Amino acid sequence: MDGPDVHRPEAHEPDDRVPVHAGARGPLREGTSATGQLRTPYQRPGAAEMMSPPHTSHVIRDPLRLGRADRRRKEFTVLLLISPDGVEEALDCAKAAEHLDIVDVKKPDEGSLGANFPWVIREIRDAVPTDKPVSATVGDVPYKPGTVAQAALGAVVSGATYIKVGLYGCTTPGQGIEVMRAVVRAVKDHRPEALVVASGYADAHRIGCVNPLALPDIAARSGADAAMLDTAVKDGTRLFDHVPPDLCAEFVRRAHASGLLAALAGSVERSDLGALTRIGTDIVGVRGAVCEGGDRDAGRIQPHLVAAFRAEMDRQAREQAAGVPAAN
Repeated sequence: MDGPDVHRPEAHEPDDRVPVHAGARGPLREGTSATGQLRTPYQRPGAAEMMSPPHTSHVIRDPLRLGRADRRRKEFTVLLLISPDGVEEALDCAKAAEHLDIVDVKKPDEGSLGANFPWVIREIRDAVPTDKPVSATVGDVPYKPGTVAQAALGAVVSGATYIKVGLYGCTTPGQGIEVMRAVVRAVKDHRPEALVVASGYADAHRIGCVNPLALPDIAARSGADAAMLDTAVKDGTRLFDHVPPDLCAEFVRRAHASGLLAALAGSVERSDLGALTRIGTDIVGVRGAVCEGGDRDAGRIQPHLVAAFRAEMDRQAREQAAGVPAAN
């Protein structure tokens, strides 16, 4: 199906320009504001800005070094992030450890990126193999930089390697940058090697938060390590329903241009893996696709479904490396 017309902000726009955001009444169209008024068009960066590196403190990382040293997938590597809802499901993930790369701690009943308790992060860190990084969400956060920074510090102190922040309450790139800079400082001061992920929402037009295509620039300007998209409303609609593959490809391109990892999630299914591999996604996040009955809420993660999802990821990677389009 055709996705909404997501406005394409120019990469690395200064904060004092007209804010990019999706309005509560629907996705913004080019040249209009959330209220439907004419919006000043964005200008392209000047010559000096175009010549300078957008984010020189980052280098494009080898995803293998971050999660999975597997010689089978030297090219077109896509890391698999699985999100258990507690310690019991984390133990199921441990049974499928050879098939996944990152164990993600969240609390689905508190939102798309709902934060779990610090002791749950610690228990899950202890439950999964030491060579598997643990990520933790700090919530669908408000525009309160101090509050969010303290939450992020709690996650990294509890044992998480990846710290994911859902910019739910940020309506402009400037607000997102302010929150993420506070998070980056709090996390890196404690554990410099930890990775900070700025996460936006493919369905931003439904909740009125920052435009999804602004996330790579927010992540780059704040010193974060990765940009991610998920879906805020878990009602059966999926990532590509809101941001179609060509715009997801633009998201990935912008992330890579700034030396960031690009992560995509949002009710992702096996049938999406061909497109996700082709556009160069670094990390794919799933839950429902590896739960019994495909139900992220009532179902439980099944090790055999994790194995099957990984098998399809590997098949797509092999076909992409060979230059042969894989059938879904």
